[in-house]
Amino acid sequence: MTHLTTLKTLPLLDLSQLDGDARRRRVFLDDLRAAARDVGFFYLRGHGVDGALNARLQHAARQFFALSEADKLAVQMVHSPHFRGYNRAAAELTRGQPDWREQFDIGAERPALTLSDDTPRWARLQGPNQWPAALPTLKPLLLQWQQAMTAMSLRLLRTFALALSLPEQAFDRLYGEKPNEHIKLIRYPGREATDSAQGVGAHKDSGFLSFLLQDAQKGLQVEVSEGQWIDAQPREDTFVVNIGELLELATNGYLRATVHRVETPPAGYDRLSIAFFLGARLDAVVPLYQLPPPLAAQAPGPASDPLNPLLRDVGYNYLKGRIRSHPDVAQRFYRDVIGV
Repeated sequence: MTHLTTLKTLPLLDLSQLDGDARRRRVFLDDLRAAARDVGFFYLRGHGVDGALNARLQHAARQFFALSEADKLAVQMVHSPHFRGYNRAAAELTRGQPDWREQFDIGAERPALTLSDDTPRWARLQGPNQWPAALPTLKPLLLQWQQAMTAMSLRLLRTFALALSLPEQAFDRLYGEKPNEHIKLIRYPGREATDSAQGVGAHKDSGFLSFLLQDAQKGLQVEVSEGQWIDAQPREDTFVVNIGELLELATNGYLRATVHRVETPPAGYDRLSIAFFLGARLDAVVPLYQLPPPLAAQAPGPASDPLNPLLRDVGYNYLKGRIRSHPDVAQRFYRDVIGV
């Protein structure tokens, strides 16, 4: 096991090892299981996502955040019952405190569902994205990147099953034809604009796997043991990958969804990051997978936060998080859920 009290940087894994011989594949599976079990975070290189595509998306994200406020507010999230669109800095909350980042969220580009009184309230989460008319090139580029990231992340998720000595397709029924894909374009303004160190407050991610494409400015920090934080320094041609609560639930806590946060950049700098979150189908229920006895013996149970309990019903768990993070959208579209 990794000695977390002396850990100075995140593990580095190379997904291209899966294309090697049996020994290289076994080494990768062992390293993947150890990184996910001991740390819950790692760098991933050799991922196969085109570096030129990543660079084009980073450039387009800069273009989006450089648009006029009126152009960005035209696609403000408060207009979307599906929690898609733009948020000003400090509009999203973590543990009740404002996160100093402006961002643009999209999900899977699907039509809204026809709802009745008996339809689960989480069904409102499915629907189309909002797209900025002032930057028409953003939509095809983001959807191309979403497709590439989904293919890569589903490959990695199947690899997780193998690393846990489960059938390769063990997790397939949880995402099926409609994985809950979610992308955030994020810009963190410098400290002079915020008077706050909280880019994003300490939290865990709720899905299967999260992937972060960073620019050159550091800010992401990982809590590797209680009260001990390390910087996830930007590394070229890598994604930072972390385990979400769905995998922690599914493995009875064997895999670790790790607390992390983002500090605002120093004065005079900003930070751009692009996050991709792979989640399960909204109508899925997360089962408890039977791990081999040696692994099951090391599973302490999921570490549910009493202030934010985990739910095995994916749609309700996701809706709960969205409502907590975006109270303005909740007030407009979910008053029947929040009881106002």
